[in-house]
Amino acid sequence: MSSNASFKRWHFIHTWSSLICTVFLLLLCLTGLPLIFNHELDDLLGNHIAAPEMPAGTPAAPLDKLADAARAYRPGEVIQYMIWERGEDETATLVTAPRPDTHPDSTQSLVSDTRTGGVLGQPPSRGLVFILLKLHTDMFAGLPGKLFLGFMGLLFVVSIVSGVVVYGPLMRKLDFGAIRRQKGRRLRWLDIHNLLGTATLVWVTVVGVTGVVCTLADVLLTAWRNDQLAEMVAPYKNLPPPTHLASLDVSVANAKAATPGMVPSFIAFPGTNFSSGHHYAIFMRGDTPLTSNLLRPVLVDAETGRLTESRELPWYVTAVLVAKPLHFGDYAGMPLKLMWALLDVATLVVLGSGVYLWFARRGQSRRRLEKLHARPGQPAAVK
Repeated sequence: MSSNASFKRWHFIHTWSSLICTVFLLLLCLTGLPLIFNHELDDLLGNHIAAPEMPAGTPAAPLDKLADAARAYRPGEVIQYMIWERGEDETATLVTAPRPDTHPDSTQSLVSDTRTGGVLGQPPSRGLVFILLKLHTDMFAGLPGKLFLGFMGLLFVVSIVSGVVVYGPLMRKLDFGAIRRQKGRRLRWLDIHNLLGTATLVWVTVVGVTGVVCTLADVLLTAWRNDQLAEMVAPYKNLPPPTHLASLDVSVANAKAATPGMVPSFIAFPGTNFSSGHHYAIFMRGDTPLTSNLLRPVLVDAETGRLTESRELPWYVTAVLVAKPLHFGDYAGMPLKLMWALLDVATLVVLGSGVYLWFARRGQSRRRLEKLHARPGQPAAVK
């Protein structure tokens, strides 16, 4: 195949892979920008519930006290999860629902004080951050929406690779950062498009790939439940459900003893997606910035509090755990968030300029055809 034919093929791939996914990528970039600052946005909107000031070294309340207070606050509901956010040792989030298997969109979160055990409040369940997150993750279409956005992400990666093939040789002929301002609007925007595309190349690839991985989270979680988790809880398969729940404090103490150097990230109560009908699944995490997103599940018998089994998560679940904070720039505090936001804005310019260049090219081709038709004696076959 000649080099000219190869160029046309790659140009066709780049053009159409970009155009097909551009509208959805614009949605993802526009919603993703405020989500980079989701914690700060919650603070600004008054949705963040903070614990009151107390003397340093105030001891933590028993976990069972937190659970009892949450049940009293939401009578008739069960606790699905108890969650500790990184850097917020004074509070814990307890997720309650009518049933253990209630869909996450129909649950309610409570913020509790880990020192007093009391409920501090109930944050809004359908606020701005929730709407932005749903638009960004599944467009309010559930799993089909997630998989569709994952496919758009794959097209985005294809457009990045094909763009490097098409425009890489062109960029080598220009000084880096050169904008041909005297060559007309279309060429000027082409140079801006290529420059920003080159400057954001690594970032958009990382965000695109991690975004695709995140859209597969539900599928990969189901695979883990049907594979590793099913093996871990197999001895309990034919046993009746527990008649009472063991102490959370005893259960967590046993989990800590089995995982030295790790702290609880969240507890999945019996019957939820991360556990079985007979277990507390206590997910332990590392206590450093680099290991805080690496989890290890510890299964504890929900009736006796006795440790039953613990295994490293399979690679595909670990990939999701690593991909999500990297996708949103949630690894190194505000400096990384600001960098992510700047690169997000640059990507919006790349996407918008790409659409403009496509329409400008079509308009230029149409004008050329009109000029050909306008020439005297032009054969009728030329159309």
